[in-house]
Amino acid sequence: MKKSVLKKYAELIVKTGANVQKGQDVMVVANVDQEELVNLIVVQCYKAGANYVTVRWGSDKVNNTQYRKASIKALSDIPEWRLERERFINKTLPCVIFIESSDPDALKGVNQEKLAKISKITHPILKPFRDERENKYQWVIVGAPSKAWAKKVFPELSPKKAIEKLWEAILATARVTDDPIKAWEEHNKDLDKRSRYLNSFDFDYLQYESSNGTNFKVWMMPGVSWAAGGEYTKGNHIYYNPNLPTEECFTSPWKGKAEGKVVSTKPLSYNGELIEDFEITFKNGKAVEVKARKGEELLKHMISQDEGACMLGEVALVPYDSPINNTGILFYNTLFDENAACHLALGHAFTNLRKDYEKYSYQELIDYGFNDSSIHVDFMIGSKDMNITGYTRDGKVVPIFRNGNWAF
Repeated sequence: MKKSVLKKYAELIVKTGANVQKGQDVMVVANVDQEELVNLIVVQCYKAGANYVTVRWGSDKVNNTQYRKASIKALSDIPEWRLERERFINKTLPCVIFIESSDPDALKGVNQEKLAKISKITHPILKPFRDERENKYQWVIVGAPSKAWAKKVFPELSPKKAIEKLWEAILATARVTDDPIKAWEEHNKDLDKRSRYLNSFDFDYLQYESSNGTNFKVWMMPGVSWAAGGEYTKGNHIYYNPNLPTEECFTSPWKGKAEGKVVSTKPLSYNGELIEDFEITFKNGKAVEVKARKGEELLKHMISQDEGACMLGEVALVPYDSPINNTGILFYNTLFDENAACHLALGHAFTNLRKDYEKYSYQELIDYGFNDSSIHVDFMIGSKDMNITGYTRDGKVVPIFRNGNWAF
């Protein structure tokens, strides 16, 4: 990939994604195979006036080895220096830029029950730190191809050609055009227009129907908005785009209020393994039954991770004719595949969607009806013939999707 194009991508990530402010610290989280892109991002951060940029490197191979070889006790131990790092992050609130390049099969061979046990031990310790900084800082997730990921998406190509092909797809779906910043300004305006339309109705519940077996209702909380594209930080009101790319309008539904069955339309990559051809049945808001052709036990582990893991934290609307879906590529990566189709997410909800959320404590927002969990896992249910209808509290029936696409 041409360095000039990657420079544009790095500039987009820093200015439109994280919107790094003058004097602000930045943290970049990336795998060791992304040195070139990371360096370009660091350069752009300093051009934007960043105070200091920290890079936290990771490795799929090392992670796999650690989880297979180290004991649960060793992997669950959180030393004081890690807690001090969390305190420092909460004090300085750096922008965080996540570069997603992991192999979809990165943790293949790792005992998933072991991973679940580690999470159950460490999550309660780290959760208070994460709750404290919730909605207060800018963050963005972006994609960059690794050899393993590219070969997963394009197995018929040589590694070099596969990486080039995946780069082309990532940059196209992230709108890296001649002027990507302007392209994102226009895209955000379009998404904002759609979310405003959805917010003009006071939906009581949504009904989903598809010929693949999806027949599902999910209820909405009063006073909770639909959002799309960029969002603002709490307090200092800085606008940023947490996902590049994004095509969704989304909200958080009422915890414990969902009924029916949803059928997946794309594989789900979770904990470094794939779950394929699955369905989930909800009763009283909880996932009470799951079936999968591949990865069923992993799916069961996922929804039993904690009390909120079996309930929904997000409802997202994405047209079947989205730019990402129209590439015809299955990315095996949630950042991209979730923006190719309507999806739901099990786990953690977006508390900042309640009107005047700044006036409430985190616990008050959870008590209001937002789901709380250590996970937030998006899975795709959008199909070519999906119909979604909104039913308002004052009796209106509003077509939202017809035959997989927007009805407005």
